[in-house]
Amino acid sequence: MARWQILLSEFDIVYVSQKLIKGSAITEFLASRALEDYEPLNFDFPNEELMCVAITEDYPWKLSFDGASNAVGNGIGAVLVSPNGDYYPFMCKLDFDCTNNMAEYEACIMGLRAAIAQGIRTLEVYGDSALVIYQLRGEWETRDLKLINYRKVVLGLLEEFDDITFNYIPRDENHMADALATLASMIRANKEEEMRPIQMSIFEAPACCYNIEEEEKDVNPWYQDILRYVRDRKYPEQATENDKRTLRRLVCDYVLHGDILYKRRKDQVLLRCVDAVEAKLILEEVHEGVCGTHANGFTMARQIIRFGYYWSTMEGDCINYAKKCHKCQIYGDKIHVPPSPSHVMTSPWPFSMRGMDGVETASYANVTKTVVSRFLKKEIICRYGMPERIISDNVLNLNNRTITEVCCQFKIKHHNSSPYYPKMNGAVEAANKNIKSIVGKMTETYRD
Repeated sequence: MARWQILLSEFDIVYVSQKLIKGSAITEFLASRALEDYEPLNFDFPNEELMCVAITEDYPWKLSFDGASNAVGNGIGAVLVSPNGDYYPFMCKLDFDCTNNMAEYEACIMGLRAAIAQGIRTLEVYGDSALVIYQLRGEWETRDLKLINYRKVVLGLLEEFDDITFNYIPRDENHMADALATLASMIRANKEEEMRPIQMSIFEAPACCYNIEEEEKDVNPWYQDILRYVRDRKYPEQATENDKRTLRRLVCDYVLHGDILYKRRKDQVLLRCVDAVEAKLILEEVHEGVCGTHANGFTMARQIIRFGYYWSTMEGDCINYAKKCHKCQIYGDKIHVPPSPSHVMTSPWPFSMRGMDGVETASYANVTKTVVSRFLKKEIICRYGMPERIISDNVLNLNNRTITEVCCQFKIKHHNSSPYYPKMNGAVEAANKNIKSIVGKMTETYRD
């Protein structure tokens, strides 16, 4: 290798690595050998919009019909419903005597003719007359001579359709056609004048909302005299010297920027002066929770000043507005309620303990366990409430299975006082003695 390098050094040979063939070389080669009448390739597919064919289901049209025959008149109504859900109502007043079935056939014929005029080939017919539907389907035989001709007319119209079906629906599901037929039967039409079409509008809001007028702007705001003096240096009419002197002293704290008047605070912060309309809106927004939930009058005034607004009666208006708030009156602190006297409670729970002896407190022929049980429920529980526990002496009519079941039912603890320390029943025994003596004096005795 060293010998070869020495031999090749005299030729000044430089080694250069081979590079890849770029696309520009191919482009230049093809451009030098361009063909005549060459058309560039069109990478867009021909008729691309036709190559994507969407298969859509052909939904049929629907026809609902109904007839009305009453003492006022006769009318028919029909509704055509497109596959897109569009409604095409038709109604007609019948100026001749007819039966209900004849009116149903008239409504069906009117709807079929309207569908033929629209060029409809597939139709589903719905009606609430079982007689007409099943006669047109061929399931029922037509015997009435008046209806035979109607059926022939309908069968002749069916030849204009490729596919038509008749379906029976209840009257509750045929509201629109029934309403049109009833309306047509009640309208009194004049034959000499042309009947005007019924127009229907759509109201997107209640009528009371349209009646709300925008509150007029305050023409004479409270700062009118101050604004006139700051802007034009004019005093109000019929102003005395004292009024002029007071006005000059007031305007020292006000600044006019464009058409907006500002009040300068002691800390040189500017507050925008607002009229009565804007002040009312600010009070509503601040009190309803923009700056807090239902603050009092003084807090509202400070919050409004912090937001940069001012009017002369601001603090008084805030206090009056807070007093008129219904929620503040209900949930506010009752600071003006008179104090109530305190009651000393010997037990933390009222009516938690009761000493009793029911033998002498009520008069019964026989004091049995059933009578005692009824006495507990009626005279104690129903009258005073549910006690926590009952303490009685050791008599048998207060210590039995029936009393135990009553205590378990109402979850009452039953305890017996000690026979050697009957302190708990002392008050009851004393009360019973007094009651017994009073009852004895009031009772009249007879010899027989």
